[in-house]
Amino acid sequence: MGTKNIVELLVNLVRARSYPGVPRQEEAVARELNSFLAAAGIHPRVIEIREGRPNLIACVDSGRPGPHLLFCGHTDTVPPNSGSPDDLFAAREMGGRLFGRGAADMKGALAAMAGALVALSRPNILAAGKVSLAAVIDEEMESLGTEALITSGVRADAAVVGEPTGNRIGIGHKGLEWMFIEFTGRSAHGSTPEAGINAISAAAYFVRLVEEELRPELERRRDPLLGLPVINLGTISGGDQPSTVAGRCSLQLDRRWVTTETVDLVFEDLERLLDKVRARQPGLKTAITRAPGSMATMVHGPLCIDPAHPIVQSAKKALAKLGIPSDNFTVFPAWTDGALLSREGKIPTIIWGPGDLKYAHSPEESIDLEEVRLAADLYAAAAQDFASRR
Repeated sequence: MGTKNIVELLVNLVRARSYPGVPRQEEAVARELNSFLAAAGIHPRVIEIREGRPNLIACVDSGRPGPHLLFCGHTDTVPPNSGSPDDLFAAREMGGRLFGRGAADMKGALAAMAGALVALSRPNILAAGKVSLAAVIDEEMESLGTEALITSGVRADAAVVGEPTGNRIGIGHKGLEWMFIEFTGRSAHGSTPEAGINAISAAAYFVRLVEEELRPELERRRDPLLGLPVINLGTISGGDQPSTVAGRCSLQLDRRWVTTETVDLVFEDLERLLDKVRARQPGLKTAITRAPGSMATMVHGPLCIDPAHPIVQSAKKALAKLGIPSDNFTVFPAWTDGALLSREGKIPTIIWGPGDLKYAHSPEESIDLEEVRLAADLYAAAAQDFASRR
């Protein structure tokens, strides 16, 4: 399978809109992948997870005993940026880069994985075992596709999730929780604030406690691989008008947690601070909820893999084979479905794909086409090596 065909596939994938609000959101992407693979004699299973929203599963089996390697990538994207000067679905090529929504996150990796699967399907290429590709829906929201993959009983000896790492081997990332904190006080006339309970003041005190008490505690929980836990106070809104004591205030935060913590501890930290806020303003009510759409049923925890694991070693060997430095491991900055495969599916997973995360979700989203071509070769070489490890 030539690299030209991989680029043509990527162009078609980018042109297939698959962001929230598009009818039958990821179906067109699955259709393009299905056509590409079927033309090479690989016949995927297309499994509808929600109406018009299918996972696609394809497999190349050597017919001989050996390990099973799973390639996994998501078919959805975020929406186009408001006011973007370019048509993000034109799939414009310029200066060796392909521009368009999803090019980096992560249709470039999907094209490379499909190309690798085709290369591996040729006679006498895969010496043992089997290699599968799972193209899954909904990673940008609730990870419905990967949850369905896991609950269906998928089994593999290792997995590669193709998020954009510049083809460096990602051996971990932090966990993720998006949360709302609601402060409910009591409204009153602004000239008699003592008659009310000011929810904005309560939220301000909470923010102070985060800065003065929680952040120093997070410093003491540094993870040897993933680094420091992170809390980001992202949005705040409350009140009705200047002359009314604010009876409500809502704060949304992003919490990135590490292996020295648990998800229960993440919530306990916040509840401990809220206990102090409520004690300061009797009658105040508070509530912590997960942000809607941020997860379905499985906890979005951290991912770590031992650098000595065979899939890491196979990826290193593939890089070395192509003359690329192979010991430059990375920790991926964002969360990925790899954590679900690793933690819930018990499948050791690396994050490894073409592209640069700084272009993802941006009006300038693009990918270096040479990186995509290289990724296809790397995936095939790593799969061949992994399959030989009995």
